[in-house]
Amino acid sequence: MDWKQFALLGSSALEPYAILLVRVALGLFFAISGANKLFVAGGSQTMYETLVAAKIPFPHLMTYFVSGVEFVAGSLLTVGLLSNLACVALLVDMLVAILTTKLSAMPKGLSPLNWLDDFLYLPEVLYVLFFLWLICSGPGKFSVDYWLAAKLRG
Repeated sequence: MDWKQFALLGSSALEPYAILLVRVALGLFFAISGANKLFVAGGSQTMYETLVAAKIPFPHLMTYFVSGVEFVAGSLLTVGLLSNLACVALLVDMLVAILTTKLSAMPKGLSPLNWLDDFLYLPEVLYVLFFLWLICSGPGKFSVDYWLAAKLRG
């Protein structure tokens, strides 16, 4: 490939590897985070306290529900099984986190550009963007979903 063309347009031949890297990294992050909240002694306490402070209804139940979503959806995303469903679940999880805890914790009195800068700096916002990208791009060639789709096409 011509380096000028690569510099301007990238390489669609490398795209499956980028999708794999992002999908697996995000999946592992959320699977491990959810597992720590579910299976490590005291791991759910911080989540519970965050939900109480955010006035989320049924904080005890929601602690385990959200942790379970992170663990299951993260695990599915890691292997690329039901990837779009997993991305949607984790995207909703991150949107709720942004709306219930992150926005209220942002400094007051910022100019619009500084507010946007701080907002875009939130990791949850980046996760949302990655999930949107994965939903649009699909799970990539190195996924169980890709293999299943090929089998279903016959």
